[in-house]
Amino acid sequence: MPTTLYYIHDPMCSWCWGFRPTLGHLLAELPAHIEVVRLLGGLAPDTDQPMPQEMRLWLEQTWCKIAERIPGTKFNHDFWTRCTPRRSTYPACRAVIAARRQDARFDEAMTLAIQRSYYLEARNPSDRDTLVELAEEIGADAASFTDALGTSETQAELEAEIEKVRTLGSWRFPSLVLELSGSRWRVPVDYLNAGAMLETIALLTQDK
Repeated sequence: MPTTLYYIHDPMCSWCWGFRPTLGHLLAELPAHIEVVRLLGGLAPDTDQPMPQEMRLWLEQTWCKIAERIPGTKFNHDFWTRCTPRRSTYPACRAVIAARRQDARFDEAMTLAIQRSYYLEARNPSDRDTLVELAEEIGADAASFTDALGTSETQAELEAEIEKVRTLGSWRFPSLVLELSGSRWRVPVDYLNAGAMLETIALLTQDK
């Protein structure tokens, strides 16, 4: 039975953005026999309603908190005046699925494009037009991407990933879950130190 490390995330999760550099170090040092599976958790369902002011203020404060806790993490707060925020991340999640259908490498590329557009460029990845622009920017075929973005199959795939996340018992993003020998273990996320997570994984996999 293979050993699998599940990375559970949402492309519009600000803590996932902060975790990105350390995640890169973790994956680069991960033993080759461990398969990495990225799962979209679906942070917030579809809505056309503007984000309530209380939620906007809370998220702005969260960005500030992340920047303080994780040195080097950047946010462009112009987003809150240039865009009409919506508490809706499902479109971005479906965009990752639609992109990776063309090429598995587009999974990570689309995720990063969404994060950069949202957190650095003050663009709104809850908007379909933004997502199509990002697909073109990463080299995906825009017509095929646009067709896939709105299909029931893409929505069903997202729902299946969300259900998988639930079966793993992970309710926070980002999360890491190691599956081996029929058992699942939570790997505590360390935003600053990949070594701590690698040590946990080594302990869990020894003699397995």
